[in-house]
Amino acid sequence: MSNLFSIKDRVVIITGGCGVLGTSMANHLASEGAKVVILDRNAKLGNELVDSMIAKGYDALFLETDVLNKEILEQNKLNIMQKYGRIDVLINAAGGNMPGATIAPDKTIFDLQIDAFKKVVDLNLFGTVLPTMVFAEPMVNSKKGCIINISSESALRPLTRVAGYGAAKAAVSNFTKYMAGELATKFGPGLRVNAIAPGFFITEQNRDLLLNPDGSYTDRSKTILAHTPFNRFGEPEELLGTLQWLVSDASAFVTGVVIPVDGGFDAFSI
Repeated sequence: MSNLFSIKDRVVIITGGCGVLGTSMANHLASEGAKVVILDRNAKLGNELVDSMIAKGYDALFLETDVLNKEILEQNKLNIMQKYGRIDVLINAAGGNMPGATIAPDKTIFDLQIDAFKKVVDLNLFGTVLPTMVFAEPMVNSKKGCIINISSESALRPLTRVAGYGAAKAAVSNFTKYMAGELATKFGPGLRVNAIAPGFFITEQNRDLLLNPDGSYTDRSKTILAHTPFNRFGEPEELLGTLQWLVSDASAFVTGVVIPVDGGFDAFSI
């Protein structure tokens, strides 16, 4: 019997692939035999990451991109198709937050910086929609493909401070479900769209909120941890089992779902 979880030789694109989560995903999928294409706006980090992956014997490619520029994304697609001839998986991991789109405890909704709010929505929502529009086309042509969006726990329930980020990720979750139906009904059941909603993982976007400069937990962190069954934050590697399941044929009958990977925060927090 074949290994349902095998992802060997699959061509996987990861936008925002130089981030903490994207880097972890890239190395894991490549170690499992996937051909990984890193798309990111940071050329220095991207080339360093791919060089380190190739040194391990992995098949990896870096392309500089802008997830909000359809023309650049189209060129990325052309380069990928020229090298690999197909696209099997798209992971929309590009995203982030800005201080102006958050509401600190000593602030109110009237202090929200609407320009920052718009930028956060653009990056997280349109930075998912545009790559999907571009990279789903080869999947449609081959009648098979998998798209995995990165949502957030803040999309499932309103969390303090992250007003812009939560709204944007809620839209990503909705878009995930919409696209699952759109692709499957119009182009065939071989096209799947799902999302992962990480809980509290310490990343470059939330480090200042969760950790003090000395690395100790902030008061906010302590409050969060007091209401989670595992009493700790997640590590990037703890997303990888769910990710591989969604990339592989083991989830061939799964589409339109948003899967929390949050250590039970959504189920048990009060």
